[in-house]
Amino acid sequence: MSHFYGSIPTSARKTEPTARGHKNTGLKTRAASWSGAIETRLFHNPATGLDEFEIHQTTHHGAGVYRLLAKGVVGQTD
Repeated sequence: MSHFYGSIPTSARKTEPTARGHKNTGLKTRAASWSGAIETRLFHNPATGLDEFEIHQTTHHGAGVYRLLAKGVVGQTD
């Protein structure tokens, strides 16, 4: 059974594409424009037993910058 689930609820497609990830693979998404991209990464940290996330601004076709925007534990505010 999948541990992570992703979807694209708003796009030019008529159906909502989805993706699944497991504890050992995690799930990474990427949304891009010609100015750069945003990546989100969900992963299970076996040391803590918690699901964590990272959000990065990154380059796309040579445009944009690489920068960590946020990271934390899924379901927690701090």
